[in-house]
Amino acid sequence: MPLLIVVLGIILLFLLIAVFKLNAFLSFVIVCLLVGIFQGMELEAVIQSIQNGIGSTLGFLVLILGLGAMLGKLVAESGAAQRITSGLVDRFGRKYIQWAVVLAGFIVGIPMFYTVGFVILIPLVFTVAAATNLPLIYVGLPMLTSLSVTHGFLPPHPAPTAIASMFGASIGKTLLYGTVVAIPAIVLAGPLFARTIKKIKATPLPEFYNPVVLKEEEMPKMGVSIFTALLPVLLIGFSTLLDYALPGDFPGRKLLIFIGNPVMAMLISVLVAIYTLGLSRGKKMKDVMDTLSISISSITMVLLIIAGAGALKQILVDSGVSDYIGTMLQGSNIPPLVLGWLIATILRVSIGSATVAGLTAAGIVLPLVSNTGVQPELMVLAIGSGSLMLSHVNDGGFWLFKEYFNLSIRETLRTWTVMETLVGIIGITGVLIMNQIL
Repeated sequence: MPLLIVVLGIILLFLLIAVFKLNAFLSFVIVCLLVGIFQGMELEAVIQSIQNGIGSTLGFLVLILGLGAMLGKLVAESGAAQRITSGLVDRFGRKYIQWAVVLAGFIVGIPMFYTVGFVILIPLVFTVAAATNLPLIYVGLPMLTSLSVTHGFLPPHPAPTAIASMFGASIGKTLLYGTVVAIPAIVLAGPLFARTIKKIKATPLPEFYNPVVLKEEEMPKMGVSIFTALLPVLLIGFSTLLDYALPGDFPGRKLLIFIGNPVMAMLISVLVAIYTLGLSRGKKMKDVMDTLSISISSITMVLLIIAGAGALKQILVDSGVSDYIGTMLQGSNIPPLVLGWLIATILRVSIGSATVAGLTAAGIVLPLVSNTGVQPELMVLAIGSGSLMLSHVNDGGFWLFKEYFNLSIRETLRTWTVMETLVGIIGITGVLIMNQIL
């Protein structure tokens, strides 16, 4: 009976979001209330559980995602994203243009939310394709593969960061392992796959093909742009490596590890970006602060959706459903990592949103992380891989790609959907290989 209630709750969540077009946060709250009540929880306990779930989820994420949005906005507004893309394209040349946009998408995708990175980089991809006389899909899809993989696999993006927090996983290890898994996923699903679909012609509509290109003197230098965009990764990754390498009594060890704490790394990166991408280029402090204020408004709904998923996770835990499901799943012959990936895949196909699918799956498989000995960082990546699978007509990213490239539904399924599915399959394959090695 508890499992049936959860299944019906997820079906209702799908109907509310996909069919009735209700706001995802409101849908989560409604489902939380119904699941808690039908599981026999006291009414006050249901409300308290929702409050606790939202509070525990957002306490850490508000800092990470808020600072991440600020950094991403500064990278975009300053022209650093354009500098990175155009600079890499110039250096790689026409022959290796795919690898240039892949690298640009990866670098820019780390500090930026997927939609922001898409809107910022697509006009530049259009310009590059026109200048090199290469098929647009051939140039554009590899870059979008990078953006998608960073969105699904790597902190400080919302879903992997939130799932890591739920599982008690190390953000640093998740970032390092995620990067290892991301590389083959990007290469195979991006440049190599794009070479098989060169004949599909994209004809972007004029209203979308309107690139705002900054002049040379309006952009920061290449080195500054890359350094600032990647600084959070450098700080977190370096700190994680030092945590392994340095002896416990090494002078200053605690300070070095503290600097690599995700919150501190993001804070330092934003402060550095305020100077390197703002004040040092002649901008007034008020203008830079206005940019940061605008950036926060863009993540409000993302935070609420994550909060809703955190509330559902808490309801599953407090009502005893999580333990029930965990006990039942432990008897399954399916490996825990594959099970997490499979549940995330089913939810992705049903709900559409990668973030919602990943967070909901995390709440369901939470007991497996503590009861089976599986590494929580690998479970984060397994769920992230599943959350990218089989994107189709109920996913906003599907339509974003279709409309900007002006493709038919069939062409979008042949390109975008196949690319996302390859990322998900290669991702879980990489996770399972790492699970044997680590």
